[in-house]
Amino acid sequence: MSCPAVDPARVAVVLVGTKVSENVGSTARAMANLGFSRLILVAPKNLDLNRAAMTATRGGLDILLSAQTHETLEQALAPFGFVVGTTARKGGYRKTCLNPGQMAANLVSLAKENEVAVVFGPEDKGLANEDLKLCHTFCTIPTAGLSSLNVAQAVLLVLWEITRPQLEKPSAFAPKLAKRQDLEGMYAQLTDVLARIGFINPDNPDHWIDNLRRSLSRIGLTARDVKIVRGIFRQMDWYIEKQISPKNDKER
Repeated sequence: MSCPAVDPARVAVVLVGTKVSENVGSTARAMANLGFSRLILVAPKNLDLNRAAMTATRGGLDILLSAQTHETLEQALAPFGFVVGTTARKGGYRKTCLNPGQMAANLVSLAKENEVAVVFGPEDKGLANEDLKLCHTFCTIPTAGLSSLNVAQAVLLVLWEITRPQLEKPSAFAPKLAKRQDLEGMYAQLTDVLARIGFINPDNPDHWIDNLRRSLSRIGLTARDVKIVRGIFRQMDWYIEKQISPKNDKER
């Protein structure tokens, strides 16, 4: 028996910094083949819709023309609760990568309660570490030898796994995760307060904060979790100000 595949309406494909217009069109066509329609473009390079339309063909044209465009990946991911970053490289932020089948199995339950984005990087170098910081998990397509795939081919392979019926098993609990914009606000607040109390180096806070990002991404914070964390740090911030103010008054 099989359980329903992930609802395509809850999954968006995000292309970052694409340089070849035909690849954008081919991606729209691949999405149409599998029933997906939410295409988001982040800072595309010299996008020519006429050239893209040729590879989108009639089936993908509506997807191409209705695609959202954003200047930054952070803006594009703001409303999403779960983000998958695709990468062909390992190491650093990419230490633990799932194959498309493993990633898709996780999405079966998560997509019931969360909007999901799957992010693909530029054709020549893929996603940068700064992009991967915004992702909850990473996906790598196993290849023999040459690891680089055409972006539209990669999209087709990943989306096919997402729509493929999964073997039926008891549904895992799927919490409604915090949206990306709320998480980024929390990390900015943590960085500010921890730098002010001397816990992290204000000139180079990324090392500690990046480790925290990785740990919390594995846990999966809910909106309520984020509110609690931010409430704690607001109180810390208030206390810091209270301790500093009397000293400033005496100095005056």
